[in-house]
Amino acid sequence: MTPQPESEPADLTIEQISSQIVYHNQWMQFREDVIQRPDGSQGIYSYIEKPDFALVIPVERDGFHLVEQYRYPVSHRSWEFPQGTLPNREDGDPAALARRELAEETGLRAGRLHRLGYLHPAIGMSSQGCSVFVADQLEAGPHSREHEEQDMRQRWFSRDELEQMIRGGVVTDDSTVAAYMLYLLSRRSSTLE
Repeated sequence: MTPQPESEPADLTIEQISSQIVYHNQWMQFREDVIQRPDGSQGIYSYIEKPDFALVIPVERDGFHLVEQYRYPVSHRSWEFPQGTLPNREDGDPAALARRELAEETGLRAGRLHRLGYLHPAIGMSSQGCSVFVADQLEAGPHSREHEEQDMRQRWFSRDELEQMIRGGVVTDDSTVAAYMLYLLSRRSSTLE
């Protein structure tokens, strides 16, 4: 449950009056709802519905494996932790999806997988959430990237290198940065070995 600010009542909600899907494809659908605000006024709220994705932090030798690919919406290449969804807007077991994405994008197989938490990467514009996992006891194998990932490459980075890339604006993927924060917090509270 998300904590509510003390200055506002916790029961303020927006009511859905009507809803329609205005566009859809195999990856997402765009929904437009007529809403009523707490003061009685009406408006429109548009958002993207996508299935949840899994993000994996592959840990090895006090460093991390990242993947890099061209991200069309922002017109540049991006270093990120491996992440993805199932095809055709399907939902599935987050841990199985995490293992699948790790193997698909990097060729690595996790001997252990530990769930760190759940995030909403674009909470104001999408219903999509993200389950974050740490993978270790890694075993190398062949990757099986999708056609859209043909330009993807991977590399191992030390912890210092990753933090420099985040501070320097090289890593800008919000899910990667937020997942790394969950990882650091879990290390601080000793939930990971």
